[in-house]
Amino acid sequence: MVNRELATAPMHRICKKAGAERVSEAAAEELAKVLENIGVKIASEAIDYAMHAGRKTVKERDIGIAARKIMEK
Repeated sequence: MVNRELATAPMHRICKKAGAERVSEAAAEELAKVLENIGVKIASEAIDYAMHAGRKTVKERDIGIAARKIMEK
């Protein structure tokens, strides 16, 4: 078992919500890996915004700004 923060069951549901009829376990695991990597990048960027604002607490707006920045790359 891979040490991951995201479980595969929600990945199956996300794929089904997107329209997939069937989703392999490998596909769900890969989606979890990719989303976790993106999440870490967004969180890291959000931490930078919070620190720049003189805060230790990451706020919703930091995540939103960071997500927009990371997703447009």
